[in-house]
Amino acid sequence: MAKFLSKTLISSVAVLIAAFVIRGVSVDSTLTAVIVAVVLGLLNSFVKPILVILTIPFTVFTLGLFLLVINIIIVKLASEIVHGFRVDGWFPALLFSLVVSLVTSFIEGLIKSQE
Repeated sequence: MAKFLSKTLISSVAVLIAAFVIRGVSVDSTLTAVIVAVVLGLLNSFVKPILVILTIPFTVFTLGLFLLVINIIIVKLASEIVHGFRVDGWFPALLFSLVVSLVTSFIEGLIKSQE
């Protein structure tokens, strides 16, 4: 349970940073960022594997670049589910997924180096 909470808090911070940095992405509050982190985690756990399996031919044909499209779809789906989280377009959604991934990795790396 503690690992889930720490990952959620780290993802929430990443969502807030990405919303601050990227024009076209907005998060109304810190609570909304926590909800976005949980929803993204659930979508990445349950919906993304199904999309990856269904789009294997496209992914192979594009040498894996289609996975970026799947990330964009997940972020846009999260913006439809969570009120107070808005992503205006596909390019901001792509940047959002990249920034959240990089910030999350960076923060987790800092935490692991402290242990």
